[in-house]
Amino acid sequence: MTFDVEKARSHFPTLKSGFIFGDNAGGSQVAIEVADRVYDYLLNTNVQLGADYSISVLSTDKVTVEAPKEAAKLFNALPEEIIFGPSSSANMENLARSLDDDIQAGDEFILTGEHEANNGPYKKLAARRGAVIKYWRPSPTNPNNPYSVALKTDELLPLITSRTRIIAFTACSNILGSVVPVKEVVKAARHAAKEQGAKKVEISVDCVAYAPHRLIDVEDWDVDFCVFSFYKVYGPHTSALFVRQPALHHSLKSIVHHFLKVDKVAGKLQPGGPGYELVYGTTGVIPYLLSLTPENDLKATFNAIAAHEQALVEPLLSFLTDPVQEARGVRVVGEEKSGLTRVPTISFLVVGERPIKSKDIGIRYGHFYAHGLVDNLEPKVDIDDGVVRISLVHYNTVEEVSTIIGILKEVLA
Repeated sequence: MTFDVEKARSHFPTLKSGFIFGDNAGGSQVAIEVADRVYDYLLNTNVQLGADYSISVLSTDKVTVEAPKEAAKLFNALPEEIIFGPSSSANMENLARSLDDDIQAGDEFILTGEHEANNGPYKKLAARRGAVIKYWRPSPTNPNNPYSVALKTDELLPLITSRTRIIAFTACSNILGSVVPVKEVVKAARHAAKEQGAKKVEISVDCVAYAPHRLIDVEDWDVDFCVFSFYKVYGPHTSALFVRQPALHHSLKSIVHHFLKVDKVAGKLQPGGPGYELVYGTTGVIPYLLSLTPENDLKATFNAIAAHEQALVEPLLSFLTDPVQEARGVRVVGEEKSGLTRVPTISFLVVGERPIKSKDIGIRYGHFYAHGLVDNLEPKVDIDDGVVRISLVHYNTVEEVSTIIGILKEVLA
């Protein structure tokens, strides 16, 4: 079935302007279904939760029943395993604070140097509790391009020991655009941990750059923690965190007011109320996604999205890896081949005798909060300039890609 990109675009009024939105990894546009719900909540049910009068009962149901139920579908989890927060950075910081009492001196954390939201809280947790940090770093996939890096499972396994306690990695890098085979990684990591005699290993997966492009499945993956940002998945500026029930009950302490009885529920990780209108707004994301294919099924939708996005990835990568561009000094940061293990988040550098600084062409440059990844690229990269990143999603068109390529030709001439 051919993906109807114009049908998708019709749900985003701002796309009618003709502006090319090429910074979607920093935040997508918002579907009209989401905006309608935010509007409805603010104008019709904007009261405090938990009271017994009728409007509060309705408001409470929207925020504490409907929203977790819908978000859980995007994780393949239970509603009672979902926590809302203002951002993925905030959600992960709260998770790490909640782990304080379950981490011992000498415990080992294995982290990827990706977005700071996923590894920063664990670094601070390690400093508080005397844990040891190890890094699973990406390595080149093309000997002729040192920046063609990707995470490799066989380079993770030697890092696992009997003291391994946390493994935190990304399902898709917001710089590299590579899809990590999460299920394969987790299965291999858990097997290695068991062989090494590790007593308790919990696995945390950052899906912020993954969720716009692929369907999450925490049950199939066998992970303990998972997070994504709704504002990068066509929704409002809020985040959802999954915490598996055994971890919720046995690993995490409450970080909310002492008198609240929340020891066994996800609310123990939610200090203060989230933005209620934004939380309810997230319930518009799934109706939008389901509208994209006739099957009324999220798997079908994400399969269609992945197929369409390859039509965006292929011409961009073909242009950037063309011998003409290679001679000019263009180097793709990440894997250079298209395919379903690649999303349309494509970063590059220009090196050699005529390097250029990044220029504003409707996309962005920098380290995009993946400071550790960019800072560890070899040869060294100016961390302030970072990389040029073109990040597209399913509502972008092949025609827009052609326009971007035309602009790049002018810049690189």
